[in-house]
Amino acid sequence: MWVTRDGYVRQELRADGRYDEARGERQSAYQGDYQISGNDITYQDDTGFTADGYFENDVLYHAGMVMFREKAKD
Repeated sequence: MWVTRDGYVRQELRADGRYDEARGERQSAYQGDYQISGNDITYQDDTGFTADGYFENDVLYHAGMVMFREKAKD
């Protein structure tokens, strides 16, 4: 799970190549497919909209957001 520092945006990158993004209280605000090539990630949501981002030092930079890997809860 990738999360903005304030927790407003939460993005799950599933192993099957699908993503599910929540915004605030709105669960599954955006869903679609993603592909990773090296440090780059490309998205296409289910409406056809495309976006991209990249990983650097275990941080995801996407659409002007900085997202951090959520630590597993014990």
